[in-house]
Amino acid sequence: MYRMRQWSVSHAKSLNLLYQNLEKLLASTLPKISQRPIEKPITFFEKNIKGFLFDCKMCGQCVLNQTGMSCPMNCPKELRNGPCGGVRMDGGCEVKPEMPCVWVEAWRGSKISHADQSILALQDPVDHQLEGTSSWLREAKRHHNELR
Repeated sequence: MYRMRQWSVSHAKSLNLLYQNLEKLLASTLPKISQRPIEKPITFFEKNIKGFLFDCKMCGQCVLNQTGMSCPMNCPKELRNGPCGGVRMDGGCEVKPEMPCVWVEAWRGSKISHADQSILALQDPVDHQLEGTSSWLREAKRHHNELR
């Protein structure tokens, strides 16, 4: 799983563009269809795609586009605003030394995608009520409302 996550970070620029286009596509189709009937299929699709590419935990508050396509929920401490003080000299995780630190990977992905500044955004704490829901639909709805 770590290899796929590292691949995703290495291709952060392309994946970020794909992500943005998917959000626009969903936002443009949202007014034409009721959100309720598509929620389950979109959530299923999102869970499988993001699970494969990013080892997504379906927190419902995706910040992949801000963290260089490295999911902060893969941090054993679930830190959403940067690394802990225990990152090893080789970039390994303090808790799981065989795993690269999620935030070291996030910085690398941010540089690749040229989105270095978005990684500095302060993330809200996880709202556990959103676990298992589609962040794609939530973002598409937000994007659609902004276009109005």
